[in-house]
Amino acid sequence: MVPARRVYLLLVLGIAIVPLLCFFLSIAASIAVILLFDVLVLGLMIVDTWRSRPLRVEIQRELPPRLSIGRDNPVMLTVKSPKSNAVIQIRDYYPVEFGVSATTLRTTVVGNSTQELTYTINPTQRGEFPWGNIQVRQLGPWGLAWDDWQIPLSLRVKVYPDLLGLRSLSIKLTLQSSGSLRKRQMGIGTEFAELRNYRTGDDLRFIDWKATARRVGAYSNTPPLVRVLEPEQEQTLLILLDRGRLMTAKVQGLQRFDWGMNATLSLALAGLHRGDRVGVGVFDRQMHTWIAPERGQSHLSQLIDRLTPIQPVLLESDYLGAVTSVVQRQTRRALVVVITDLIDVTASTELLAALSKLAPRYLPFCVTLRDPQVDRLAHTFTENVTETYGRAVALDLLAQRQVAFAQLKQKGVLVLDAPANQITDQLVERYLQLKARNQL
Repeated sequence: MVPARRVYLLLVLGIAIVPLLCFFLSIAASIAVILLFDVLVLGLMIVDTWRSRPLRVEIQRELPPRLSIGRDNPVMLTVKSPKSNAVIQIRDYYPVEFGVSATTLRTTVVGNSTQELTYTINPTQRGEFPWGNIQVRQLGPWGLAWDDWQIPLSLRVKVYPDLLGLRSLSIKLTLQSSGSLRKRQMGIGTEFAELRNYRTGDDLRFIDWKATARRVGAYSNTPPLVRVLEPEQEQTLLILLDRGRLMTAKVQGLQRFDWGMNATLSLALAGLHRGDRVGVGVFDRQMHTWIAPERGQSHLSQLIDRLTPIQPVLLESDYLGAVTSVVQRQTRRALVVVITDLIDVTASTELLAALSKLAPRYLPFCVTLRDPQVDRLAHTFTENVTETYGRAVALDLLAQRQVAFAQLKQKGVLVLDAPANQITDQLVERYLQLKARNQL
């Protein structure tokens, strides 16, 4: 039972009329009247609470079966008022590690009706978390007290990588591959797709003269036929995800490793969708987890289940050891994507040596996750000495990264450096370009 605002107003009113009572009654009698008034108010508050208990609302909670890290996941509360109108306040005991759009929900539910309330939670960590009960306060019929109780709906929830982003990407890839949205480029690729009529601007080198001759034999005045080639399918994509010390730092609310895992799964989805065999390795001082290359959309579920429990560690990463492990496991040519970060030229020496070992037998691709805050510091005008020192450090870090990337490119390594919160989209787009140009 919690007093409502109306009770406090009545108690304050009782105190305010004390001077007026003193004109007509003695001080002792006035105090007795006020005490009697206060007892009456408190008694009515208790009665109001008892009257509201048979009118308690019913609440059910509906959660997504899998929560996505770094995303606004919807939580729906279904509130049913069995009899009369109900003024309620709801507080859901979600995990304290989650961000939330609204800590307390307030509404009025019409009698004999159902109302749906929705708020969002934003997890910043993967793993399993306890979710508590629902705390409810319902205003009594007289508006004097809140009936306060809990609805037992505790459970445990699991937070996965960005599954909502994977779902959106899957829809996008499907649309790109179907009907008129499918983009086929003439002369780019090695696999035959189809024959079609010649169009203005087509490369004359791809006219199939034999097929055209056979067609002209049956029909006159027909345009020549042109071969449409697609990028080669069933290639191998290997993704190496660093879980070492550099990946433990937080960027935009999430650890670098979580941004990297989201990018890993999105790239794997794109590869599987394009028919490639996709394998994933997670490494620090050694190869912590290795998932052999497979094809097919069912392989994505295995990747999600195997990668979700992995967390970054405060260990220096052994790039050369990771690359050596890949070379021993994968003998055929493959696109090897290393998702990591680097600080300066000196720290990138081992990474450069490891990726150079892959070229030219494999196609190495270095993906680094930049902190957007460093970019802002480097490009923001400063007005005091402290900020100037910070800007100077940021500019030096960016300059050293550029030197390291130039060295990687000289060794035949593909490079992608992007803000951690934008890396997924840019990486998938870059992979699709590699496939379209048949660079692998």
